[in-house]
Amino acid sequence: MDNTNVDRPTFVTHLECGLAGDSYEADTVQRLSQAGKPLLVRYDLEQLGASISKDALARRPSDLWRYREFLPVRRSENIVSLGEVLTPVVALPRLQAGGGQLYVKDEGRLPTGSFKARGLCMAVSMAKELGIRRIAMPTNGNAGAALAAYASRAGIETYVFCPADTPEINVREIAAQGAKVWRVNGLINDCGRIVGQGVETMQWFDLSTLKEPYRIEGKKTMGLELAEQFSWKLPDVILYPTGGGTGLIGMWKAFNELKQIGWIDGPLPRMVAVQASGCAPMVQAYDAGEEFATLWQDAHTVAAGIRVPAAVGDFLILRAVRESQGFATAVDDQAILAAREKAATEEGFLMCPEGAATLAAYHQEVANGRISPDESAVLFNCATGLKYPLPPADQTIDCTQPVPYDTL
Repeated sequence: MDNTNVDRPTFVTHLECGLAGDSYEADTVQRLSQAGKPLLVRYDLEQLGASISKDALARRPSDLWRYREFLPVRRSENIVSLGEVLTPVVALPRLQAGGGQLYVKDEGRLPTGSFKARGLCMAVSMAKELGIRRIAMPTNGNAGAALAAYASRAGIETYVFCPADTPEINVREIAAQGAKVWRVNGLINDCGRIVGQGVETMQWFDLSTLKEPYRIEGKKTMGLELAEQFSWKLPDVILYPTGGGTGLIGMWKAFNELKQIGWIDGPLPRMVAVQASGCAPMVQAYDAGEEFATLWQDAHTVAAGIRVPAAVGDFLILRAVRESQGFATAVDDQAILAAREKAATEEGFLMCPEGAATLAAYHQEVANGRISPDESAVLFNCATGLKYPLPPADQTIDCTQPVPYDTL
């Protein structure tokens, strides 16, 4: 491979259609494959494995870019970073069901307060490397905020479209960080249609979930990071809040790449796709034994981030779940809100609704027998809980009157 003017160790060989397996050139702007499916980045894993050791990795700065050999950006000057720290894995001993330890990986510590920073820092870095100057995308909130931040830092013009009921803080965050943002009287798939139909007229690049190859590579770092944090012995089960599913697909890709270079062995974690009962196309497809999901009608849930009625990477989500001997499951809004309250009051951990969905699913599936109380499990809290509406706290005390201590 010609690595002229390359100043970073990179082992990308080509892109590959996730469905058909045909190959595409890596160092050029690509969207979907000819089959209309996501493209996956492929690496020379033999050379990659020979170029880096676990010990050398451990000596590097504690940020996402420590995994540079596993990532696609070729030139250091194209890295667009806001300080992507390694996110902590926090034990939840009071909430675990039995002898198997329960953990949550807190992605809310990342720039812009969510795990969307991982995918968008990589996608924007590659957009910069490939000369893209205008981007548009649909969002339920956090992805748009991350895109706005990273694109502004890169000097790329950005257009964002979000459902009208997107949390107010997300919409204002997107606008404050330099993107042009519109509310749309529909769901994220309606926003995506607006973006797709505007590509020719507006001359923007459509950065919708999985319609370009590189957000997966950013999200893949969740798997690399988790493996390193668990000393290369992975947990039994991973529960992941699943809308577009980029993170679940990316983690499964990471685990398989690590296995191929010999850094991990033994069984890989069972991947559990967690959805809300008001929007569960992956669960429906999984239960029916289908390879692809159908559009979910009248989608609704308090967990806006996983309200995705249709996902272009549906078959990749279902493939990862089945290859890992995992499953897909749905929880209702009442269980999500109860789990958020339980985590906050019993462990002091304020989860976002999507993260709380994974806690609700953990307890539901332990009760159903699909997860053993003795299995180790990792939940993903995908954003800081401070971005979402919280229950009211409106009690007051009049300091000019005697304080009624007996009724406090």
